[in-house]
Amino acid sequence: MNDWRVPGFTSTGSKRPDALFGTPARMTRASGCRVWDESGREYVDFVMALGAVALGYGHPAVNRAAETAIAAGVVGPLPPVAEEELAEALARQIPWLERVRFLKTGAEAVAAAVRLARVATRRDEVLGCGYHGWLDWCQGATEGVPAAVRRLFAELPFNDVAKGREMIRERASRLAAVVVEPVVVTEPSREWLHMLRAETQRSGAILIFDEIKTGFRLAIGGAVARYELQTTPPDLVVLGKALANGFPLAVVGGRADLMAAASRTWISSTLATEGVALAAARATLEVFEREDVCGHLHRTGTRLLHGLHEVQRAFPHVVTGVAGIAEMCFLHYASEEVSRTIAHQAASRGLLFKRTAYNFVSLAHDEGTVDRALAQLSDALKDR
Repeated sequence: MNDWRVPGFTSTGSKRPDALFGTPARMTRASGCRVWDESGREYVDFVMALGAVALGYGHPAVNRAAETAIAAGVVGPLPPVAEEELAEALARQIPWLERVRFLKTGAEAVAAAVRLARVATRRDEVLGCGYHGWLDWCQGATEGVPAAVRRLFAELPFNDVAKGREMIRERASRLAAVVVEPVVVTEPSREWLHMLRAETQRSGAILIFDEIKTGFRLAIGGAVARYELQTTPPDLVVLGKALANGFPLAVVGGRADLMAAASRTWISSTLATEGVALAAARATLEVFEREDVCGHLHRTGTRLLHGLHEVQRAFPHVVTGVAGIAEMCFLHYASEEVSRTIAHQAASRGLLFKRTAYNFVSLAHDEGTVDRALAQLSDALKDR
């Protein structure tokens, strides 16, 4: 038994010590691609709030927009003008978001997309691929989830065309939705993406892309834009994380006829329309449009990814592989214990580098920062 007031050390499970660096530490501030802990120690960060920050912590334009929204009162009894303005701005950049609803977290936004699919199809079963949050509908093996709920969900294997087709067809008459993260460690094959679109249309199920990680990172329009699926997009898309550069906001959007079901079922959150996150997202979108942020993420991430391959070649008995893509990557280690040791050693050198999926670059990372981080990682491997 410990004396922490927060069970498990922190309310965000992926930030608990055993998931990251092995040593309990809490931060006090962040700026650009650097953070400081409670002892005043400075770190270069590649976790970037689990991918929620693509412009860098405390980006000036986003901060100014947030400060203006705070001064305007944050939240009130009427829907804010900023809600419809952001919806219009998103639709201009991501035309397949014909209609949108705003929420606060990715988990509830994906759950909302599934609810909409169930309303539209009048079916119950869902196939999912990737991580879609902590809520009951997709947590089949989690203690506390009712057995009846578990039976409505099954895992679809990533990039397995034959198995995916088989699973969709065998559930066709009962299937409400297929929910996929379009990137799971590796890039998807064209054949797999096309199979998902064809088979969901054939069965009458709703295809949902969970672009919480890939939206505003692979492209403003996420994997749909990166893999040129604009002419045959998914029926619904969920965006979050980098959408508001660290402020809590998520979006479910897509076909107007499907989104109209939001008025027939109940999808609502008291703080979904608070003005600070809406303003932050609008400012974030403007920076992405103006500064080719995704181009920078790809170039800088490619430098990191190539450097990780060099690290793997230099320490093949410790680092067994490099995984991910330029914009979101990590290392495979020889054992769990080795990964913990390296993460701890890197942190002791002032580098926060996640030992599992994923590490992220941001607009605040430059080539020099990446090169120094790779050198620190190599030093940690030498001294393990």
